[in-house]
Amino acid sequence: MSRAESVSPHHVRVGGEFKKQRGGECMKRITAVIRREKLDAVKHAMRELGPGMTVTDVKGQGRQKGITEVYRGSEYCLDLLPKTQIDMVVQTEDVERIVSTILEIAKTGNIGDGKIFIAPVDDVIRIRTGDRGPGAV
Repeated sequence: MSRAESVSPHHVRVGGEFKKQRGGECMKRITAVIRREKLDAVKHAMRELGPGMTVTDVKGQGRQKGITEVYRGSEYCLDLLPKTQIDMVVQTEDVERIVSTILEIAKTGNIGDGKIFIAPVDDVIRIRTGDRGPGAV
């Protein structure tokens, strides 16, 4: 047996004892920053796929660098554009399916469609019960 040997997805054998492993390798955080008008369609699709989500109204600037609008004869530069941020923690095996769904729905092909960020999650704790790891998602 090797020094660290998996026994179950949540336990690792280190030396002669089994230690509980946190969920970092089996959970990912997906953060999608999208156009506001795409939220309802993305939200509906995520309901079908199952993950819970947190939605936040945000403002930001990427390559688009803002837009110039004319209001009552005066020009205004809006350099921080309103977007919607969707955060969810999912099992690693679900990441590609969720990301491809967001891409398909949120893409217009124009500058300002947004970004998707994927990061590992070390642990999740459900406050109500104290459950930890993937079961708490």
